[in-house]
Amino acid sequence: MIMTNRQLFLNHVGQTSEAPLALEIIKAEGCKLSDANGKEYIDLIGGISVCNVGHRHPAVIEAIKKQLDDYLHIMVYGELVQSPQVQYATLLTQHLPASLNSVFFTASGSEATEGAMKLAKRFQNRTQIISFKNSYHGSTQGALSVMGSEYWQQAFRPLLPDILQMNYNSFEDLEKITTRTACVIAETIQAEAGVLVPQNGWLKALRKKCDETGTLLVLDEIQCGFGRNGTLWAFEQFDVVPDILLLGKALGGGMPLGAFVAGKKIMDSFTHDPVLGHINTFGGHPVCCAAGLAACKVLLNEKLVDGVKKKEELFISLLHHSKIKAVRSCGLMMAVEFDDFDMNKKIIDALIVAGVFTDWFLFAANCLRIVPPLTISEEEIMLSCAKIIAVLDTL
Repeated sequence: MIMTNRQLFLNHVGQTSEAPLALEIIKAEGCKLSDANGKEYIDLIGGISVCNVGHRHPAVIEAIKKQLDDYLHIMVYGELVQSPQVQYATLLTQHLPASLNSVFFTASGSEATEGAMKLAKRFQNRTQIISFKNSYHGSTQGALSVMGSEYWQQAFRPLLPDILQMNYNSFEDLEKITTRTACVIAETIQAEAGVLVPQNGWLKALRKKCDETGTLLVLDEIQCGFGRNGTLWAFEQFDVVPDILLLGKALGGGMPLGAFVAGKKIMDSFTHDPVLGHINTFGGHPVCCAAGLAACKVLLNEKLVDGVKKKEELFISLLHHSKIKAVRSCGLMMAVEFDDFDMNKKIIDALIVAGVFTDWFLFAANCLRIVPPLTISEEEIMLSCAKIIAVLDTL
């Protein structure tokens, strides 16, 4: 008997849940996905904040093809001068504060978290790391240790020791930061909590407390970086600069790539005592860096960030219905809140049937996720919102 790709997927590809969507997508272009049956979907999640310049942007495809003609992997990270890495690191630092001038590439955002945690402990010679409840920084062992949910942690304990969790947006909890603390790691915008934005002055107070205690501030912009929130970097909106910045997702333009960025003095801690303090085989893969570099240039040259707020406002103006409890947003990172997960899941399933692809949030399962490519058109926004309202009318 010949098995379908869906059956082979379920039988031989490691699963993350008992009920995956199992759609077979055979084509992606711009803000559209097409399945094996020829059905088209408006993509409202862009690979979960990955495809900021849209799927298969021509400039990204061209850069990948060009790099394929030169070389693929040639050596473990950090030993050879590879043009895509060098050019991309240079471009990133040109658009970051002067204190963030050294880029360590990884293969994913989770790996960036792991590297930053090691770097903070090594540079500081301290052991405590503080994170926040309902935070998400990845699922690898170290990143899981600073995740803000016991539900996802409990099956994998013991995790890393000396981790303390605080409440996001709590001024009172900032007093828990002491001279024992190596770093505080926070999402600039809490994504998986359902798009929680720092309240007025809180990030500045966090920065001040870190300065007073000699603690490194690590800001995670794996989801919210690269214009997602209406500025190139979300931290720009809150008048703070981190000591270490985490990047991923959109960093690779659709290819697997992560990075942590720090000052050279901090980063150079990995070069001695011991030498090779952080080793990475595929981090900063030349093809991925070429793709990311091209995507970043598109973002900048086409001024995609300039249109984010207008598109956010259009979404908000159209998402009105008695079943919508709230819409929380910061740029094109939006959470549409419903009564509970059961209702949200019915809406998500119905939207897939209607040709709109979306999802829910890990720590806010009653919220519909809207994080489309920044290239989404006004027509695609209006059509997708009309379909959302039409689905709500049937429930």
